[in-house]
Amino acid sequence: MTVRLTAAQIDRAAGVLLGLACGDALGAPHEFRPPLPPETQLAMTGGGSFGWAPGEWTDDTSIAIPIAQAVARGDDLREPAVLDGIVDAWVEWSRDATDVGNQTRRVLRGVTVGPGSAARASGRAAEDYAQHDGRGNGSLMRTAPVALAYLHDAEALVFAARAVSALTHAGDDSEEASVLWCLAIRHAVLTGSYDVRAGLAVLSPEREAVWAARLDEAESVEPSALGSNGGVVKALMAAWSAVHRSDSYADAVRRAVLAGWDTDTVAAIAGGLAGARWGASAVPSAWRRVVHGWPGLRGRDLVELAVFAVRGGHPDSTGWPTIARMDYSDWPRRSVLVAHPHDEGVLLGAIDDVEGAPVDAVVSLCRVGVDQLPAGVDTADRVEIWLIDSPEPAQNPNLELVLVDAADAVAALRSEGKRVLLHCVQAQSRTPTVAALYAARHLGADFDAALAAVREALSDAAPQSALVSAARAIAVTS
Repeated sequence: MTVRLTAAQIDRAAGVLLGLACGDALGAPHEFRPPLPPETQLAMTGGGSFGWAPGEWTDDTSIAIPIAQAVARGDDLREPAVLDGIVDAWVEWSRDATDVGNQTRRVLRGVTVGPGSAARASGRAAEDYAQHDGRGNGSLMRTAPVALAYLHDAEALVFAARAVSALTHAGDDSEEASVLWCLAIRHAVLTGSYDVRAGLAVLSPEREAVWAARLDEAESVEPSALGSNGGVVKALMAAWSAVHRSDSYADAVRRAVLAGWDTDTVAAIAGGLAGARWGASAVPSAWRRVVHGWPGLRGRDLVELAVFAVRGGHPDSTGWPTIARMDYSDWPRRSVLVAHPHDEGVLLGAIDDVEGAPVDAVVSLCRVGVDQLPAGVDTADRVEIWLIDSPEPAQNPNLELVLVDAADAVAALRSEGKRVLLHCVQAQSRTPTVAALYAARHLGADFDAALAAVREALSDAAPQSALVSAARAIAVTS
């Protein structure tokens, strides 16, 4: 069943996997270390105990990928054969993985692939729980894709979350943590707000009281005050403490990393929920550009998986996000390549200018196809900004953040010595607005003077007043 979602809800759904992976990669350099000082500057530097590459995600995201791939195909996670396929993928991954969690490794070791592998894994997980009193956080860290599969059916979500958790992490705490987090992600995608208690009612009265007390405690202290967070309960509490105190996606994952200890996992858990609340548009483009990991995926691939997951395995009516080239043939003005009046290293253009532009990088302010890229430009040098040309605030819930991110993305690419194409479909509204903001934030220009110069260069420019007002307000406070 495909759920009819708004553009903002699609943005938030895409934010789930991006949010998980970026939190993971941000925390990777600091794993196993004590809490970090509040003034610590965080970046996707890579390194850490396992020598991760800059922007590389860890096992937290890798083990979520087979789940995401299954739901992106439209598979039902309640089906034994689907769970078999996920376990088989985990077993193959674990053979060469840089890192595999202790409990997950114990369960997957010796599981033979093929029909019945999920049942074999679940049986080993139950034995492991009995022998080791298992409390690892390995199922919670990977659970976010489950929420995307069942936005339309909370009851099915609960069943699937328990089943996927039990593949490696059996027991009340692990399974209930996955249920609570998935229902919180579902709520955030659908409503744009947090409610981590949305799932308490599906638990028994006794367990509801236990988890309510844990959530109360998490809200009363800083994440670092919870101590070691390698177990599922403390990992959820630390993630919720970070998210609860945050005012943006970036703030949520930053607080999670600063908590220390299992930094990549807590930030991945927090990032999945914060991404569901704020959306892919709120994940900084500097992070989206570099995030990557097993099995050779990048940020755009995570968006594709998430969109297909919430659409029952199908793209939207235009073929996005997997279409080779977006069709804008009905739009009347699609080519107008000119130099930015304040920076000749930035070209301003429309959709038909993209593939032939003499540039090294692209900042796209509209949807583009997989192959809509200038020859020779690496996909890591294409920044796709989630900005809708509309005066309706609901269409751009992160408008100020997105405008800043777009202008800063141009500046970042220019600082790397790249010639940049900044474009939307017709170069009439989004392109001139961001071009003027770039000049104001990074070139010392007055915003209104810059906008006038850009509009003179783009003779048909007619930017939306809502975009201009937001950009002007940003420029004044920059």
